[in-house]
Amino acid sequence: MDEMEEELKCPVCGSFFREPIILPCSHNICLACARNILVQTPDAESPQSSRASGSGVSDYDYLDLDKMSLYSEADSGYGSYGGFVSAPTTPCQKSPNGVRVFPPAVPQPPPQHHLLQQPGSLPPIPRNSCITCPQCHRSLILDDRGLRGFPKNRVLEGVVDRYQQSKAAALKCQLCEKSPKEATVMCEQCDVFYCDPCRLRCHPPRGPLAKHRLVPPAQGRISRRASPRKISTCTEHELENLSMYCVQCKMPVCYQCLEEGKHGTHEVKALGAMWKLHKGQLSQALNGLSDRATEAKEFLVQLRNMVQHIQENGVEFEACLVAQCDALIDALNRRKAQLLARVNKEHEHKLKVVRDQISHCTVKLRQTTGLMEYCLEVIKENDPSGFLQISDALIRRVHMTESQWGKGTLTPRMNSDFDLTLDSGPLLQTIHQLDFVQMKGTGVPAAPMLQLEECCTQNNSATLSWKQPPLSTIAVDGYILELDDGNGGQFREVYVGTETICTVDGLHFNSTYRSRVKAFNGSGVGQYSKTLIMQTSESMSSTVSTSSYFLVVFGGKLLSVAWFTFDPASAHPDIMFSNDNLTVTCNSYDDRVVMGNSAFSRGVHYWEMTVDRYDNHPDPAFGVARADVLKDVMLGKDDKAWAMYVDNNRSWFMHNNSHTNRTDGGISKGATIGVLLDFTRGLLIFLINDEQQGPVAFEALEGVYYPAISLNRNVQVTLHTGLPIPDFYTPGEADPTGSVC
Repeated sequence: MDEMEEELKCPVCGSFFREPIILPCSHNICLACARNILVQTPDAESPQSSRASGSGVSDYDYLDLDKMSLYSEADSGYGSYGGFVSAPTTPCQKSPNGVRVFPPAVPQPPPQHHLLQQPGSLPPIPRNSCITCPQCHRSLILDDRGLRGFPKNRVLEGVVDRYQQSKAAALKCQLCEKSPKEATVMCEQCDVFYCDPCRLRCHPPRGPLAKHRLVPPAQGRISRRASPRKISTCTEHELENLSMYCVQCKMPVCYQCLEEGKHGTHEVKALGAMWKLHKGQLSQALNGLSDRATEAKEFLVQLRNMVQHIQENGVEFEACLVAQCDALIDALNRRKAQLLARVNKEHEHKLKVVRDQISHCTVKLRQTTGLMEYCLEVIKENDPSGFLQISDALIRRVHMTESQWGKGTLTPRMNSDFDLTLDSGPLLQTIHQLDFVQMKGTGVPAAPMLQLEECCTQNNSATLSWKQPPLSTIAVDGYILELDDGNGGQFREVYVGTETICTVDGLHFNSTYRSRVKAFNGSGVGQYSKTLIMQTSESMSSTVSTSSYFLVVFGGKLLSVAWFTFDPASAHPDIMFSNDNLTVTCNSYDDRVVMGNSAFSRGVHYWEMTVDRYDNHPDPAFGVARADVLKDVMLGKDDKAWAMYVDNNRSWFMHNNSHTNRTDGGISKGATIGVLLDFTRGLLIFLINDEQQGPVAFEALEGVYYPAISLNRNVQVTLHTGLPIPDFYTPGEADPTGSVC
C-alpha cells in the first residue's frame, strides 16, 4: 500500500488530507488549504452566472466557467487583473508534491480584521473570492456559501484514516502533553485513548464515568473502523439526506432538489442502484489496468535480465577482443586500448539506455499501482453518495492511466547483443588502421543477417528477408541475392537492389535451393551472409505446408527452423484452442487428437510443449502422425501415428497399439516435453524436462509427418516452436550440394 500514499496527500500542503473537499474538476484539497489559496476578484469581473461547485455545476458547466479562469497553464504562475488594486503579482509557489500553488492576492486596506479571529472560529470568505485548482489550474468564482458549497470527500477521508491507522506502530495516549505514552485502554463512550496515568487523572472509575466501557486499544481501533457510516446530506438543503442521483448533472440530489424544480426535468435514478453500477464500472476498469500493471512488472523483469545479459555479453566480447589483440603481438597491442575503450563505451551506452527505461517504467508502475490500491480502497467504502462524487473521475483516471501503457511502452529500447565484428584480416603493415567495421563509418559493409522468421517458401516461390547488423553505421548502396539451380550447382544473381526482402518465383517443385546475400557500397562488396537452404513444395496440389519451415546450413550442419501452430481445421471437434492456436485442451474425458498446421519431410526438427494444467493423472500422448490419423483415440493406437504417452510416473512408446520401452519418470504441471524428428537418420526421440526419455523411440521414418498430440479435459498444453536442436544431439552433416550425408 506504500504506492497509494501519494494519492492520499494534499497537493498544496503535501500532508495527508484533512477534511478534504471535492472541486468541480474532481480534484481534492484540504479545507484549510482551500482557504489559504483563495483569491479575491474585483466586482466588475464577477460573472453574473457564477456558482459554487456544490450547487449543481456539471463538468460541462465547469468548462464554460474555465473560460474565465484567472490563471491558465500558459501564465507560468503569474496572475493579474485589470483595474484591481492588489500587491504586485508574484510567481506561483510549489507545494511539497511539486504542484503549482497560486498565492492569494493581497488586497490593500481597509484592514483585514477577519485575519485576527477567535480560536476555533473560521474567518469569513471575502466577497467575490475565487479558488484555483492547484493541479489543473482551473478557477471558479465562489458564491455566498463560499467553501461550504463544495461537497466533502468522506470516502477519501475514510481511506486516509484507515491508511494512517494501518501505519501506526502503536496507539498513543491522546491526553499526554509531552511525549505521548503508549495507550493502555480506550473509552468507547468518550472515544479517547488513555495511558494509565492519564486514565487515573482524567477518567476516574467513579461517578458518571464509572458506567463507561473501557476496552483494549486494539479493540478500540476495530470499533472505530466499524462505526456506522455518516448519513450524507445535501449541500443545498443541509437538513435533507441525499437519496437520488441526477444522471445529467452527475451528482447525488435530495428530495427537495427535485421538488424545487432544479432537477425536476432531469433524469434521476436510485442512489443505491447507481452506486452499484459505478462500483462495477470502476472494478471493470481496474481489470484492464491490473493487466497493464502485470505486464509492466514482467517487462521490468525482462529489462533487469537484459542488464545482466548486457553485462555478460560485454564481458564475453571484451575477452574475445583481448584474445584477438594479444594474437597480433606488439603492433596490435598499440590499438588494443582504443578498441576496448569503444566496447566499454557501447557497453555503458546500452546499460544507460536500459537503466533509464527501468527507472521510467518503475515510476510509472508505482503510480499505476498506487492508483489501483486507492481505487480498491474506494470500492470498499459503503457510502453511495460519497463514492458517486468521485467515481466518474476515478474511472477516467483509470482509463487514462491504462492508455499510457499503450503500444511501444513495454518494448525494450536497446538490444542486449554486442554485434561487433573485429576485422582481423588486414596484413601486419596495416594493423595501425585496425578498427571495428561497424563503428568505422567507412569501408565495405558487413555481412547481412537473414531474418529467418520472415523467410519462407510457398509452392514454387521463395521469399527471403535480411537486414544489416545492429550498430552498423556503414552506408549500404544495395544488396545482391544469389540462389543456386536447385541441384547443387553454381550460385547465380537473382536480385540486385536496395530492398531488404525479395520473392523469387518460378522455382522447381520438390527442390532444395541454397541462398545467400551480400551488401555493397562505393568501397566494395562485403561478405556473404550465412547460407540458407529452402525446400519448395512437392507439387501444387501437395497437402504439405512448406511455408512454415526451412533448412539452414550453419557450419556444415543441416538444421531446421520451424514455426507452426496447432491446426483447428484438422483437429477433433472436442479440442479447444486459445493463445493464437498455441494452447490446447479438450472438453471431453476421452482422448482427442490435434495436429500441427505444418508437415515435415526433410531436415531435423525440434519442438516443445509445456504442461499448463495436469489434473487426476491422465496420460497424454506426444509424437507425429500422418494426415489421416484417427482423431478420436489416443495417439499411437493406429498405424498412422508414432507417439510417447506418459503419466505422472512413467512413459511408453506406442505405434499401431503396440506398447514398448516402459521408462520411469513422468510429468506434472509445468513439465516440458520435447520432440526431436531427424529425417537425416530417420529417428524420433522424446525428451522430458530437457532430458532424453528412454532410448531412440522410432527409426526408419520416411515420408510426410505432422506434429501431433492427444489429450483429454484434464490436460492443457502450450506449444513452443522455432527452437534450436538440443545440445546433446549431433545432426547429420550436409554436403555442398545440400544433400544429407
